[in-house]
Amino acid sequence: MTKKEIVKTISEEIGLTQLKTKEIVQKTFDTIIKTLAEERKIELRNFGVFKVKRRAARKARNPVTGEEVNVEEKYVITFKPGKEMEQQVRELLKNEHEEKKSGD
Repeated sequence: MTKKEIVKTISEEIGLTQLKTKEIVQKTFDTIIKTLAEERKIELRNFGVFKVKRRAARKARNPVTGEEVNVEEKYVITFKPGKEMEQQVRELLKNEHEEKKSGD
């Protein structure tokens, strides 16, 4: 699903214009990014937790040449889904699987 599709879905569900909905969705994303940069963590209850983690520098190997290379330290964003999200997704996937089985 793309941001455009998210905007369209929300717009239709709550009756706002797509333009206004796009502005709200973008502000939400911008706030998440800003919070991660400043606080390194954002917890959205029943959705999940985004965290910024530091990956230490390490030695790796180029898979094509086999040459050893140095990989610099970097910061990565991790996401751990909340229990409610996991439960809802599992239930949706289970129902989808059962519908496919009964359609065979």
